[in-house]
Amino acid sequence: MKEFINKISTTNKVDGTITLTLDQRVKSRLRAHLDSGEGVGIFMQRGNVLEHGDLIETKDNFTVQVVAASELLSSIYTSDALLLARVCYHLGNRHVELQITINSVHYRHDHVLDGMVQSFGLDVVSEHLPFCPEKGAYISHSSTHHEH
Repeated sequence: MKEFINKISTTNKVDGTITLTLDQRVKSRLRAHLDSGEGVGIFMQRGNVLEHGDLIETKDNFTVQVVAASELLSSIYTSDALLLARVCYHLGNRHVELQITINSVHYRHDHVLDGMVQSFGLDVVSEHLPFCPEKGAYISHSSTHHEH
């Protein structure tokens, strides 16, 4: 079984891809499968989160690119920047991981949170998208561990 132990910044050759959910990308130790179906192990330094597009390699320089898997998300789309900021504030106040763009915000699907967002007069769309939430303000690489 191939064992991926390093995250690298560049390579001349990508040998494959591995599609992982956010929950998988935050784990430092993980058994998974390359998109080709081959079973592999991932052994990253603790606190190191794999992001969409990252490159990881084995001792023998076999390199794969990480792909963020599609997950069921609740999505809000609006051109009203103030309203979007207010929604982000209230979701963030509940410690919800958010993926924020100029006209949208996405979070893991939750019907209770959907109801709160709808109370602002916004529509919530459930859809499958890759989930790449914002990194925390105190964290250089996104993680579920908070250091103060």
